[in-house]
Amino acid sequence: MPNDDKAQVERYRQLVLEYERLDEDIDALLMAHNGGTEDMSPDDYHHYRELAQRRDELYNQIRELESVLFDD
Repeated sequence: MPNDDKAQVERYRQLVLEYERLDEDIDALLMAHNGGTEDMSPDDYHHYRELAQRRDELYNQIRELESVLFDD
């Protein structure tokens, strides 16, 4: 496997790990507020939205890298 491929696979792995960590943080925040955003304070809701936006950005990066790595 060429070095560039190895670097891309490592980047992919790091993105997935970060995505999973953010997803766990979001789940914990939701569970601390009865499973939803309705009971969140404005600060907690803002934090939730920041986490969700970052997770969405990571998801898009993962999908883009998948298209490069797994192009058939």
